[in-house]
Amino acid sequence: MSMLSRRTLLHGLGAGAAAAPLAGLWRPGAARAQGAKTLTIAYNVNLPSWDPTVGLSAVNPTIQSIYKTVFDQYVDQNPDLSFKPGLLTKWGWNDDKTKISMTVRDGAFWHDGTPVTPEDVVWSLERAGDPKSGNPIQFVWAKIGNFKIDGMTVTADVKEFEPTLFKWMAFLTGFVLPKKAYEKAGAEGFEKHPIGSGPYRVEEFDRNSFVRLKAFPQYWGGKPAFENVIFKFVTDPTSRVAEVESGSSDLTLEIPYEEYDRLRQKPGLSGVTTPVSDIGMIFITNHEPMLNEKLRLALHHAIDKKAIVSKLLRGYGVPIDTLEAPEYEAYDPTIKVGYDLEKAKKLMAEAGYSKAKPAKFTIQTTRGFKPKDYEMIEAIVAMWRGIGADADIEVYEIAKHFELRAQHKLAPAAFYNWGNAIGDPSTSTGFAMFGPSPHSAWKTADVDAMIAPLWGEKDEAKRIAGYKKVDRYIAEHGLVIPLLQYVQPIVYRKGLKVTPYVAGCILPQTISPA
Repeated sequence: MSMLSRRTLLHGLGAGAAAAPLAGLWRPGAARAQGAKTLTIAYNVNLPSWDPTVGLSAVNPTIQSIYKTVFDQYVDQNPDLSFKPGLLTKWGWNDDKTKISMTVRDGAFWHDGTPVTPEDVVWSLERAGDPKSGNPIQFVWAKIGNFKIDGMTVTADVKEFEPTLFKWMAFLTGFVLPKKAYEKAGAEGFEKHPIGSGPYRVEEFDRNSFVRLKAFPQYWGGKPAFENVIFKFVTDPTSRVAEVESGSSDLTLEIPYEEYDRLRQKPGLSGVTTPVSDIGMIFITNHEPMLNEKLRLALHHAIDKKAIVSKLLRGYGVPIDTLEAPEYEAYDPTIKVGYDLEKAKKLMAEAGYSKAKPAKFTIQTTRGFKPKDYEMIEAIVAMWRGIGADADIEVYEIAKHFELRAQHKLAPAAFYNWGNAIGDPSTSTGFAMFGPSPHSAWKTADVDAMIAPLWGEKDEAKRIAGYKKVDRYIAEHGLVIPLLQYVQPIVYRKGLKVTPYVAGCILPQTISPA
């Protein structure tokens, strides 16, 4: 893939359009939320937009649970990250990978009662590939074109080979939207009255407060167990604990692990955890003082990740040294950085820093977005102080992180939760470290030269080996600080059967009475 086409990543990251609250009969707090036909979820983020294919929300992994509840994707996923049919029942390349073929599901319907058609699939893909669409993954979708429809089969030419094309169809922005309904309503109208083909349709939406969904009786996958689903937007973890403990919500997630351990022992409550495809990491920007390699490596060696997992996260986490979690395809357990305090001190001295002459910089972090995110950074800053690094902590909302990252204006160090629900190295190391990507913080020619040839590599074994080489180079030069693979805590009222997803999704359609 050309460097120019990768730079199209920089387009389309504007904020979502505003939406007026929908009229309705329910407001949070009016009564206890749970009931035999209603599932209430205290969720950890707000929903900024109802278009799952454009803007910042489209690339926020945490919001995907809500999108997957209302909209269908081309390709779906099982709880273990493996792929299964969505609105496509078959998909693949021809032998020389110059064409693709897709079979559209027969018998799927939009929430307005009209059938899902191959024309909807083609329109959605063409719109996603349009540079003017605002799709932040436009460069992926633009690699196919010249669509043809024959019955329920869609074919297209491969303009540029993208090894992860069909994986993206199950990932960020990989949603099918209704051509006729969208074109009739326009972007603003669709924002007010979104129409999907998923198991639930939108009944009421109050921005920054809640969304109420109702089961769609014509859903091709069968009617879900709960007639109504309410996502309450509760960004404060303490408030989410109170929601489920009081019975105001039936389920919540991403709470402090000590609260998870406490709540799941209470009568009437239960819990489940699973390692998820999200990793906690510290972005490093190629600005002073981080241009000093010895400083960067010292900062990494000074972090006792095992102690953080054990003491702050109560053992709920997996320390990692690369941007590949164990479930990712390019994970290489031989790449190690490791906690070595003496080595960290030595490197700091060689870099020209000490407790008497500390390296000073800012580190940014969220607070409450993930369990103990702020407390982890507090602990790391204390560890750094012991080797002669004086970091000031700046707290920001996750939306601000996206904004600053796209503008290459992050602080010298910035904590982030990286989600990679398809487990491909291009969607972890590739996007996080390739300079033209707005998702990267470290932007240098040496790393770009290693990653650039891998985007279109047709030999899969060679592609994966190439990313392992990149991961080793990044670790050896301290260009990012991976911390841990998260374990997601979910607490819910007894009487529910909850299936955890490695992708970190909470999907109401998979929850049922036990």
